[in-house]
Amino acid sequence: MAEPGLSVDGAPEMRRVVITGLGAVSPVGIGADVFAAAVRAGTVGTKPITSFDASAFPRRNAGEVLDFEPADHLKRLDPGSWGRSGLLAAAAARLAVADAGIDEGQLELARAGAIMGTTSGESAVIQELAEQWVADGLHTIDGRLAGQTPASRIANAVSTELRLSGETQTIPTACSASNYALGYAYDLVRSGEAEVMLAGGADAVNRLTHAGFYALGAMAEDVPRPFAADRTGIVTGEGGAVLVLETYEHAVGRGARIYAEVLGYAANCDASHMVHPDNTSIAACIRAAHEAAGVRPEQIDYICAHGTGTPTNDATEVAAAREVFGERIPPISSIKSMLGHTMGAASGFGAIACCKALEQDFLPPTANITEPDPELGEGVDPVAGVGRAARLDIVQNHGFAFGGNNVITILGRVS
Repeated sequence: MAEPGLSVDGAPEMRRVVITGLGAVSPVGIGADVFAAAVRAGTVGTKPITSFDASAFPRRNAGEVLDFEPADHLKRLDPGSWGRSGLLAAAAARLAVADAGIDEGQLELARAGAIMGTTSGESAVIQELAEQWVADGLHTIDGRLAGQTPASRIANAVSTELRLSGETQTIPTACSASNYALGYAYDLVRSGEAEVMLAGGADAVNRLTHAGFYALGAMAEDVPRPFAADRTGIVTGEGGAVLVLETYEHAVGRGARIYAEVLGYAANCDASHMVHPDNTSIAACIRAAHEAAGVRPEQIDYICAHGTGTPTNDATEVAAAREVFGERIPPISSIKSMLGHTMGAASGFGAIACCKALEQDFLPPTANITEPDPELGEGVDPVAGVGRAARLDIVQNHGFAFGGNNVITILGRVS
């Protein structure tokens, strides 16, 4: 007989991990149900920027969370003492826990913690400090704001708000960071280090990120059009996306609704170019994710693409999919067409969209497409316009980042 927590061969017993709670603070709405309805309808949340003066930029749109009032969602954090990214994360976490129907006492007993991803950390705080410095000199900057700058405070905000005592960590792997967070949280839960973990990501719209993508020539003229013939680039965005992960046994024991099972994930790095994605490396990551999840390519019903809307990204992503799937590429769509590129939260929002798609039997769409790019080749279905009814059993969520950081997560329907 195997010892408790060990398999018959003496290796640590890996437990099933499921997703039971979703929290979305997004440019198309706050709350998982509102978010899912907006995504399914193809609602576009990118508009003229309001959070900073963008008048000097030729391109001035972003996906901002315009109706976010931290005090409406938070019980413990003082909004004046935390940066916007942390507040977005904490509010999304509070929503996810409520959606999961789990109280704070259960979180404490389950050794719950928070793993959060980000691209720019507390970028809005740093922007304000830089403006003070430029205007009146370094000696004038607000020390209270300086204390809010560490990116680590994003995960800390979640754990402080919910009094989580488990591992708390911010992962700064840019635009794939939420998928890294989901993978790491999955490992903590399935290995027995925690019964429950919160995972996701957060970033805020800011001048630096906007200027950076504009300088790279990667910014869309008006709206993001992933996979479209006339796509011109990204639109920056913001938000907080958090998912509650727990063991299958823990979820069933408390009678929880289960959105999906985390079947597996894989991560790798191109290690070749800072901004140009590599289709061979991405294809290898997809294959590794399939192997980790114990699935075959023909079992994947839908791909939630990284889909930034730049000519290079979309062509590379489709080429990588062809390497793995051949001519049968599953429907592949990008919710960035609606949210903008929410940076470190992007693949967290992708995971939420995947969970809702599994629950509600639909394919999330790619908005703003009038003509799919014929250069992508035959058999590419970007689910143009609005969501489409479909039975989904296994879905694939992509997250890619500058520096070649690729992460693929695989989610499945729980039978």
